[in-house]
Amino acid sequence: MRREKIRIAHSPDSDDAFMFYGLATDKIDPGPFEFEHILKDIETLNQAALQGCYEVSAVSIHGYAYIADQYAILNSGASMGENYGPKIVSKNRLSFEDLAGSKVAIPGIRTSAYLALKLFQPECECVVVPFDQIMDIVSKGEVDAGVIIHEGQLVYRDQGLLEVLDLGRWWFGETGLPLPLGGNVIRRDLGILKIRQISELIYQSIHFSLQHREEALNYALQFGGGLDTRQADRFVGMYVNDRTLDYGEEGREAVRLFLEKGTNSGLIPHQVEVEFVGEPVL
Repeated sequence: MRREKIRIAHSPDSDDAFMFYGLATDKIDPGPFEFEHILKDIETLNQAALQGCYEVSAVSIHGYAYIADQYAILNSGASMGENYGPKIVSKNRLSFEDLAGSKVAIPGIRTSAYLALKLFQPECECVVVPFDQIMDIVSKGEVDAGVIIHEGQLVYRDQGLLEVLDLGRWWFGETGLPLPLGGNVIRRDLGILKIRQISELIYQSIHFSLQHREEALNYALQFGGGLDTRQADRFVGMYVNDRTLDYGEEGREAVRLFLEKGTNSGLIPHQVEVEFVGEPVL
């Protein structure tokens, strides 16, 4: 049987590697598909999705606002901050008020970190910097502060940086909901049948990793950005959990509210029709 190639694009970090362990290592039968894993940083994936480059892709929830006509959100694959999330860090102690007019490094204008920052403090000046260079330029004093994502959330203190604000904690205080950061999207032109089949396989991959945590974590460590086993285990636990299997009603509400607030604030120039597809295998 000739299998149809499906490209799955995601970030080269430990939580995404953990999530896709089952599919990437053939622990899960791919059925009629051959999956090719494309590893790119999240802002590159946000930009690629504008062109419909990949059949399945991880994207920022903020980035989804600009691709909703081409892609739907898969119910499996959420990265949600449960009263935690991207952190604003600085070299010198800053107050919330100090951020107004400050130069802040961000990992991309379509990232959820950027949208959350601007919802919190619309008056800051943002500078786009690759996510893995933000801590360095904050340490060098080239910017006043930076928003760190991925593994940097656990290791910023090692570079002598100080937390100004945890954006996930701020969002939870405002809404009582988790902060929607990233998700898996699937191209609509694949059709309903393929979307359901691929959704089930991604669900199975995430479920397999959660059920075989030690072996999946050992695989994910090679993508851990220098984290030790304990740190990687903590980081993966933050962003791959039951919410990743299925957003749930609360998670879906959080996505819609996040994008609605972006529109109402003028940060997103249009209303966003959010569609979730794919029923989890229960």
